[in-house]
Amino acid sequence: MKAPLMGLQLLFFSVTLMVSLQLSTSYNNEVSLKLNDDVLGLIVFKSDLHDPFSNLISWNEDDENSCSWKYIKCDSTNKVIGISLDSLGLSGKLNRGLEKLENLQSLSLAHNNFTGNISPQLSRISTLQKLDLSDNKFSGRIPVEFNLSSLKFLDFSKNSLTGEIPDSLFQDCLSLSYISLSENLLEGLIPYSLQKCVSLANLNVSNNHLSGTIDFANGIWKLRKLRTLDLSNNGFSGFIPIGVYVLHILKEVHLQGNQFSGSLPGDFGLCPHLTHLDFSNNLFTGTVPNLLQRLKSVVFFSLSNNKLTGGIPKWISNMYSLQYLDFSSNAFSGNIPASLGDLESLNYLSLSDNQLSGSIPKSLFELGLKEVDLSRNQLTGSIPPGSSRMFDSILALDLSQNKLTGVIPVEMGLSSHLQYLNISWNELHSTLPLKQGYFRDLSMLDLRNNAIYGSVPGDLCESKDLAILQLDGNSMTGSIPDEIGNCSSLFLLSLSNNSLHGSIPKTLSKLTKLRVLNLELNELTGEIPQELGGLNNLVAVNVSYNRLTGRLPSGGIFTNLGSSSLQGNLGICSPLLKGPCKMNVSKPLVLDPDSYNNQMGGAGGGSNSRPRYSESATSRQRRFFSVSAIIAISAALLIILGVVVITLLNVSMRRRLAFVDTALESMCSSSQGSDISSAGKLVLFDSKSSEDWDHNAETLLNKASEIGRGVFGTVYKASVGGQGRCVAIKKLVTSNILPNPEDFDREVRILGKMKHPNLMTVKGYYWTPRLQLLIADYAPNGSLHSKLHERSPSSPCLSWPNRFKIALGTAKGLAHLHEAFHQPLIHYNVKPSNILLDENYNAKLSDFGLARLLTKLDKHVISSRFQSALGYVAPELACQSIRINEKSDIYGFGVMILELVTGRRPVEYGEDDVVILSDHVRVLLEQGNMLDCVDPSMNEYPEEEVLPVLKLGLVCTSQIPSSRPSMSDVVQILQVIKTPIPQQMEAF
Repeated sequence: MKAPLMGLQLLFFSVTLMVSLQLSTSYNNEVSLKLNDDVLGLIVFKSDLHDPFSNLISWNEDDENSCSWKYIKCDSTNKVIGISLDSLGLSGKLNRGLEKLENLQSLSLAHNNFTGNISPQLSRISTLQKLDLSDNKFSGRIPVEFNLSSLKFLDFSKNSLTGEIPDSLFQDCLSLSYISLSENLLEGLIPYSLQKCVSLANLNVSNNHLSGTIDFANGIWKLRKLRTLDLSNNGFSGFIPIGVYVLHILKEVHLQGNQFSGSLPGDFGLCPHLTHLDFSNNLFTGTVPNLLQRLKSVVFFSLSNNKLTGGIPKWISNMYSLQYLDFSSNAFSGNIPASLGDLESLNYLSLSDNQLSGSIPKSLFELGLKEVDLSRNQLTGSIPPGSSRMFDSILALDLSQNKLTGVIPVEMGLSSHLQYLNISWNELHSTLPLKQGYFRDLSMLDLRNNAIYGSVPGDLCESKDLAILQLDGNSMTGSIPDEIGNCSSLFLLSLSNNSLHGSIPKTLSKLTKLRVLNLELNELTGEIPQELGGLNNLVAVNVSYNRLTGRLPSGGIFTNLGSSSLQGNLGICSPLLKGPCKMNVSKPLVLDPDSYNNQMGGAGGGSNSRPRYSESATSRQRRFFSVSAIIAISAALLIILGVVVITLLNVSMRRRLAFVDTALESMCSSSQGSDISSAGKLVLFDSKSSEDWDHNAETLLNKASEIGRGVFGTVYKASVGGQGRCVAIKKLVTSNILPNPEDFDREVRILGKMKHPNLMTVKGYYWTPRLQLLIADYAPNGSLHSKLHERSPSSPCLSWPNRFKIALGTAKGLAHLHEAFHQPLIHYNVKPSNILLDENYNAKLSDFGLARLLTKLDKHVISSRFQSALGYVAPELACQSIRINEKSDIYGFGVMILELVTGRRPVEYGEDDVVILSDHVRVLLEQGNMLDCVDPSMNEYPEEEVLPVLKLGLVCTSQIPSSRPSMSDVVQILQVIKTPIPQQMEAF
């Protein structure tokens, strides 16, 4: 310590000498001025700072005192008592110059870029009462020597402090009334010594890595002056005991984002001044305690993302001050109480993702609500028409994924400020309530998967802010209006799976902000307008399964558009597509073969005019009879030919089916013995595919080979058809499989109807009482698992473009399973061995929906069947009372992403330890060395894509299910990663 002290003394001496010399020169040695310690300390403090905007230019060492300097406050004796340098862009480290300020009471350096450790010397300024170092870049541990004896206000929030909170920090804290350590990297327990801070009114340790149980009874409950308690977003666990009623003046409680369990602490209802109560994102169970109805002053109340049951209490209306109410993502059942309509101050209401039933109370739509979310329930009936009060206030309305019927109320279009409207996945039979002046401020409209009919309105873009328009899966007809080009803010346009016809309008080329264009599964004709090639922001286009022909646009995304986005059209010209290429050119001119003779006859003299006229009439008559005869003969021949063909096809089909039955029986009996019944049934969903099964029977028998084993059975590769086309045949394990052929047929047919470019197509099945087979397409590039972990040294590794394509394709396939059906279809077993790759490395998700073939799906079945998915199973599946949802798939997808980028397995065993991939990547992220985990076999990759993909994987593997994004969000995030959103779209 001597060297730094000596250096500091030399610095003080040199500054003193310089100032003394200048003063003696200025005043000709007429006066002798004593050096001002405040000026000296501040000049020394400034010497280690970087001041890019010259905010401290007024700090001049020539001044007699510093009271005239900006950001400085002095008392009546010209002593510095306050320094406030908030938000000045300052950087550098804190030196010991501030120790010279013997009267300093307040020091605030918030919202700057200070670095280094926090020095314990600051706490040794005996007069210091307020210290605010928040929102900087301080690092290291909180000093054990830090003394709070004189401090009343301490804020270290929003830095990068690490380690545990030292127990010594609260040994002498009698004066402390406010402390915030939030948004750091602190870990461990809350020190037991905290109970000594008897004057504490505000405690905030949120957004850290703190964990363990909290001794509320002997700790926090003894802080009788506590008004704000924030423990949110840590890893605290355990029960919250009774006794909170002693905190009579408590106003705000933030416990969200932890792992607290047990019943909700009803004693909070005895705190009459509570205004803010947040229990969300925990593991609370049971019903809502009746004691909470005493909270007359609470304005914010959230219980979302827990495991609460029972009904929504009718007494909730007793909380008449409520402005924000969120009971989403629980297991609440029963009806929505009409008494909610008595909450006159309510602005925000979310009851989404529960098991609520019945109709929507009309009283709700008579309030002045700003945001309403009732999605993902079992609500029935019609949408209430609403009131003028609602029209004037509502900003966001989400009624998606219910069972609502009827029409979309015309009154809804009168909402003058509505920005977000989602009524998708219901059973509404309605036209779009769009008239001039409706939905003027709308930015997002989602009406997917209803029975909306009629045409797409031309005045849809009355709102110039419309950014997302999704009308997929309805019964809309007519053409896409040219006026769609007026939607200048469109970011996503999706009109797929309707009955739209006509051409794609050229006016789409005006949508310069468009990123996603989905028009698949319609009846659109003509060419894709060449002008669309100028949409440089497009990152996803799908026009498959229409009647489009001709050339693709020559620019933009269309130059690299994959076959899955184009397939199923009449004749689009693309090297990626097989089949005819039909160009839209003018029809050739058809000449009358007799016109030349007619012209020649008309050129002769008048004496021959009459005979020529008679001959011409006879000629026309002969042509008439010849055409009629041709038509009649052709019709007769077609009828005869049709009868013959149908007869032959019937005979051939019977032979084929009998032959395939025998072939399949023989193929399987060769490996399975004599346990197969002869009473087999082959069902092929596509009649065209059955033509392939009558050729190469010996190939099917002799060359069928095992290519993999999975949770649900063994997979064989078999070659069929004259061209050697391959299929995959999965022999299902018989345990727990539906034994009734009718039930089995119904469920497999449902799987066969699940069409998506990133789902493996189920082509049919074979059934006997003791054997069940599924027939699917064959993926020539095998599984992702084999490409990552079973690659021979001579084989090339997966390139980054292919890895990204696989991640995006898998995300699209899962999003389709989660969102394309009224109830999400959960995969249960997302891992690389179930991600197959076609010839172009497009991902094909397999084994989806096979859980539907089980007679029961309980905890035991999941545990026994998915042991092979070690590392991919979401942690919540270990809970006995778990309510399984799509979030478990998202966890497996997140692990797959990390595996895809790193090339490592999700769990690796060393000699002395076990490495969990997600934990390994997370540690490297915190250390700033995230690129160290990228697969070394990838020689080239763009960091601007790899890093956000890794971070997305970590978000998807969050321990808290509700913190994981939806798969549709993942798809959009990946699309944006590939082509970053322009700055003007970031606000949206």
